[in-house]
Amino acid sequence: MDIRPVNNPAIDLEDVHLTLGEGAARVHILKGVSLRVPAGEAVGLVGPSGSGKSTLLMVTAGLERADSGIVRIAGEDLGRLSEDALARFRGRRIGIVFQSFHLVPNMTALENVAVLLELAGEPRAFERARAELESVGLGARLSHYPAALSGGEQQRVAIARALVANPPILIADEPTGNLDEATGEKIVDLLFAAQATRRMTLFLVTHDLRLARRCARIVRLKDGEIEGDEPAEPAESEVAGE
Repeated sequence: MDIRPVNNPAIDLEDVHLTLGEGAARVHILKGVSLRVPAGEAVGLVGPSGSGKSTLLMVTAGLERADSGIVRIAGEDLGRLSEDALARFRGRRIGIVFQSFHLVPNMTALENVAVLLELAGEPRAFERARAELESVGLGARLSHYPAALSGGEQQRVAIARALVANPPILIADEPTGNLDEATGEKIVDLLFAAQATRRMTLFLVTHDLRLARRCARIVRLKDGEIEGDEPAEPAESEVAGE
């Protein structure tokens, strides 16, 4: 169910199905998911554990192939791309932030952010990576390895890496899941500030409904199907100023 007409959505999923596993362990994860997200909108995806939230993000990011249906991202039908073409597209058009950071342990913060630009042949890879790390408050930690960084600092590196190519779409899967509440709040502020200033599309998976309400729209997933799609509204306590 779409809540408004969309002409050129950043994310356009049509009747997407995905089954994982083999034989008796085969599980139908996504069951005919259709969803459109306009360019520049922030959408929070919520639902119980096992509902398919992270899998839906993986399909949207091109990290999992749908069994059937159409996955069209920034106007590109991902199902028509080879693995190499899909990787190149993802590097240019989609930034991804994971719960577990996914930094390369034997690379410095600067190298972790620059590596994808280097692989793409960007001559200013380290200059751009340095500027991105400074923008997330890590200008003094460029030469540190992940093991020498706090969880919040590691997530800032991951955000800088996701943003350094200036992609139009940012996907975040439980970005505060491994952080304490205070650190998580700072990371969330950073994500939404980046989304607003760069006018990016933000697709955010979270178990925290309060966090989801910071988005313009909340999509509710249950048992691999969308059961709700509505404009986000602040909690009663937020309205009351508590």
